[in-house]
Amino acid sequence: MTRDSLMKLDSLWHGAHVATMQGGQYSMIENAAIGVVGGRVVWIGESRHLPRYQAQHEYDLDGGWITPGLIDCHTHLVFGGNRAGEFEQRLNGVSYQEIAQQGGGIASSVKATRDASEAELIASAARRLKSLMADGVTTVEIKSGYGLSLESELKMLRVAGQLGDSFPVTVKRTCLAAHAMPPEYADKDAYIDYLCETVLPKVATLGMADAVDAFCEGIAFSTEQVARYFKVAASLGLPVKIHAEQLSSLGGTAMASSFKALSADHIEFIEEADVNAMAESGTVAVLLPGAFFTLKETQRPPIALLRQYGVPMAIATDANPGTSPALSLRLMMNMACTLFALTPEEALAGATIHAAKALGMADTHGSLEVGKVADFVCWDVESPGELSYWLGGDLVKTRVYEGKQSDGKNSQGKNSQGEPA
Repeated sequence: MTRDSLMKLDSLWHGAHVATMQGGQYSMIENAAIGVVGGRVVWIGESRHLPRYQAQHEYDLDGGWITPGLIDCHTHLVFGGNRAGEFEQRLNGVSYQEIAQQGGGIASSVKATRDASEAELIASAARRLKSLMADGVTTVEIKSGYGLSLESELKMLRVAGQLGDSFPVTVKRTCLAAHAMPPEYADKDAYIDYLCETVLPKVATLGMADAVDAFCEGIAFSTEQVARYFKVAASLGLPVKIHAEQLSSLGGTAMASSFKALSADHIEFIEEADVNAMAESGTVAVLLPGAFFTLKETQRPPIALLRQYGVPMAIATDANPGTSPALSLRLMMNMACTLFALTPEEALAGATIHAAKALGMADTHGSLEVGKVADFVCWDVESPGELSYWLGGDLVKTRVYEGKQSDGKNSQGKNSQGEPA
């Protein structure tokens, strides 16, 4: 073999075991090596099978387990203020209805978000984003939905985009304008008309969202109203997602599945017909144990049915100021196991390959395979199952984003080439 036939790499990573998560399973490789060129995996396998290579940078990870970078596929990271005071009120016996009458609840988040400048929103969201990144997250979805007007929804989406430009993390933006009723509207149909005629077309024209979401629930919007909203999104070429069956069974999941929705999220109250519809449409079930825990819910998602029908189950933080102030995706993995009876393998798949599918990214992210983006984490653990076992703790040894080492705890941004700085 001549020198010209060497496998030329930007970087080579070895000295650890790998759980590739191909097919939603650990798919382990012991004593593995990963070769990277241009931010993509070009070789992966046992180190002893490495062909002759020449690497610009070589890293010995000195033990541990590598997994794909974690993907938080459902967050509301951008918002003004917080609702810690309401949390304390509820624990002291004040009802949600009383808090709402005092101007609290989502109305308080809408007011604080509208009043906040973009710089203020970036600063507060960046702190939350850094916590997720330090815990192994390399891709995060960020929803709008606390603006509820064209100007404020665009402001939230701009902030989400700026976070993606400033930090070594991939940000997917979702327009959740159909989240709740803004104070200036009294009629839900009139507000949906406004979203369909004004907000969605502008968002699409500006290219500011990767998907469209809606809250389909008795306290939010009906199945018929959300279907009208989704028809416009589809006509604009935007895929859809849905918050559905969190508090009751309204048929939102089945309706969203008819639009080939990327995901249906919460879904504690879905029935077998909904699960069948998801299986046929390829819609991912996104489980949000943080909200389930915070709201002290008792109706669990039908995990056995989802398994029976082969519906992929993703896990996310649902990070938001009201019902899931969660900033650790690993903690959500533990909760998915302890509260919803997932296995640790299912939980890791839910935060990697299935989460990627919920964002329409499974072709490029979520597992470690040749051709996929080289986002991965080396963890200081003796088995992948420990990621769902430990309640907190600093388990990240090395975080790699697009083939470059990037410490999520001290990330300062990207340089002009989009590389970690």
